[in-house]
Amino acid sequence: MIAKVVVDIPNDAVDKVFDYIALDDTEVGMRVRVPFAGRTVLGYVIEMSEHTTLESDKLKTIIKNLESVPKLKPEILKLCLFLAEHFFLRLSDCIKLALPSCVRLDNQHAQNKYTLSLSYDIDTAINIVGKRAKNQLALIASLNDQGDLDFQKAVELFGRTAVNSLIEKGIVLKNASRVMRLSYSESKQTVKNVLTPTQQHAVNTIKNQDRTFLLQGVTGSGKTEVYMTVIEDALAQGKTAIMLVPEISLTPQMMNRFNSRFPNQIAVLHSGLSEGERYDEWDRIFTGEARVVLGARSAVFAPVENLGVIIIDEEHDSSYVSESNPRYDTHAVAEYRARYNKCPLVLGSATPSLDSYKLALDGKYTLVKLPERINGLQMPKIEIVDMLSEVLNGNVSPFSKKLLSKLTECIENKKQAILFINRRGFASFVMCRECGYRAKCDDCEVSLVYHKEDNELKCHFCGKRYRMLTNCPNCHSTNIKYGALGTERVVNELRQIFPDIPIFRMDNDTTRGKDGHKKILEQFSHTTPSILVGTQMIAKGHDYPNVAFVGILDADVSLYNSDYKSNERTFQLVTQVAGRAGRKNNDGYVVLQTYAPKHYVYRFASNYDFEGFYDREINLRKTTGFPPYSNILRILVSSVSDNRAKETIKKIYDRAVKLKELYGKDIIFLQAMPSPVKRIQTKYRYQLLTRYAPNDKITKDFYDIADFIEKDVSIFVEINPNNLR
Repeated sequence: MIAKVVVDIPNDAVDKVFDYIALDDTEVGMRVRVPFAGRTVLGYVIEMSEHTTLESDKLKTIIKNLESVPKLKPEILKLCLFLAEHFFLRLSDCIKLALPSCVRLDNQHAQNKYTLSLSYDIDTAINIVGKRAKNQLALIASLNDQGDLDFQKAVELFGRTAVNSLIEKGIVLKNASRVMRLSYSESKQTVKNVLTPTQQHAVNTIKNQDRTFLLQGVTGSGKTEVYMTVIEDALAQGKTAIMLVPEISLTPQMMNRFNSRFPNQIAVLHSGLSEGERYDEWDRIFTGEARVVLGARSAVFAPVENLGVIIIDEEHDSSYVSESNPRYDTHAVAEYRARYNKCPLVLGSATPSLDSYKLALDGKYTLVKLPERINGLQMPKIEIVDMLSEVLNGNVSPFSKKLLSKLTECIENKKQAILFINRRGFASFVMCRECGYRAKCDDCEVSLVYHKEDNELKCHFCGKRYRMLTNCPNCHSTNIKYGALGTERVVNELRQIFPDIPIFRMDNDTTRGKDGHKKILEQFSHTTPSILVGTQMIAKGHDYPNVAFVGILDADVSLYNSDYKSNERTFQLVTQVAGRAGRKNNDGYVVLQTYAPKHYVYRFASNYDFEGFYDREINLRKTTGFPPYSNILRILVSSVSDNRAKETIKKIYDRAVKLKELYGKDIIFLQAMPSPVKRIQTKYRYQLLTRYAPNDKITKDFYDIADFIEKDVSIFVEINPNNLR
């Protein structure tokens, strides 16, 4: 038999299928070791055949099958083939999405435990080692006291040399044992909530239907209870479920709720897991031990079988679109898997994307609404504050008088408050007032952000760090100006106003450690009164009944981005973060600070009028010819050589011009230019942007003109990208 193999090499030149002579037990979906270009590489069997076009003397044989049961299940393999074909991705990259590195490289199967050999008593072991080998003696004593010790701990405490020496002498034995590295706290099984008539109607509409549903429910309307009831119904039929959330910070709270409802049936997948934890969770899913998968974007590739429902919570969130290679849209993956399993796909949000809402109005999705909060609670009042008036009246603080008044009232009432600012760090830039010098990253064409706690300037694109300026390196002036405030400065100012009140900060800087999100949220949830300051990771999904006040410090951060989605994103963020308040009693209040108080986005958001906003925005999109009435395609070229990147985009543009001549007015816009951020991580970046009437043939042609190999140049193609930086 001939095995059709894809090799695990990230190179366009070898992104093809190679024929090998199969071993007797080789199967489709297996990982194998194969000879390739004078070395041994990892490969994946995607097909078995009796035929090959190669001559027999040129055929090589698979060296080794790496498993007895194929790791790539039939559905997942077909999904990878679908993604490679329809999104013009390398097949090996698609397989990497489905098989995490810990599974693909087979290096996390077990934890090594060390024990003392029963062949020696303790005194004999000590005599063999001798008095000078202090680390070996200490390890023997530790094992004698504790019975066993895992590999990592033994190496950390006593050194690899001591461990290996005792193994060679036969005094210490190494045993491979299966130990689950991610522990779940025992949760009491909760009593199932009685559904409201509206919730029950939603459940009855969704379950057992082979369709895509858009569940539009205001914040606090009980969407999660609908999700869990639909999942419960799927499990009762012997099926499985996938539940996706946009932010890793949502996973701990959601995990607790799901684990209490479905004890011992949940597995969690997200980027915050260690390699070992990820392997354990993936294996529980693969073997069928876990029947409900909860996680962020990557969990859509979980190897569950017989899916009964897929749910994407906060479906509008931009994190569901991958912005790194391989680039994919979670919605497209979920739609494929739902079709394959003939099960419902539920897209849930209080503020659906305009694309999804239009598909629902056009009848391609089924629209299901939860228009009211549970128990008839009112949505919190949103008061818009004109910050220009505040400045004219002498208030240069980040906090308006109204915001401080309401925040003080909240604290005095022993309640909790959330302050939202979608910018981290202390200041967005530092600049010399005398000569205009602005500190920028050496490797990226961006301003450095000042982080006061570390007294450093940091690049938020590549992570590089620099010492804070004491004076201008250009003119040596000490007159330094700080840019727009971020979360760090907000906390700094609040602590001066409320010195005795616990203030928590949640952004990418404070949540990098193990369980960083979980620890902050747990502390906040158990501390009253308290204030939580954070970026968009606090803006959605969280349910804390004691939060009575929300302050939106700078609503304009996303409003004036040079992006056709800026209005949509601003409406979504304002509505979502406002919805964190007043979820228990009718005492929620929101202050929205802006320099554009009359902007229509804020008018609709302050009234929670999604339909009004949709009508205004979709008409604007239709008039201007932007998505969903067109496609925006971006071809991004990057290279450490400015000239090579520039030459490559020129070649692509010359080809694109011929397409423009072919398709005429169907291609509305075509231009090549430097990217807004011209350099990231030492790589120069150029882009071709085109806007055209939705047409699969045009899309394929643009992919084709970018499908060539240039040495030391990366080329990526994106459809309707989330940002154009």
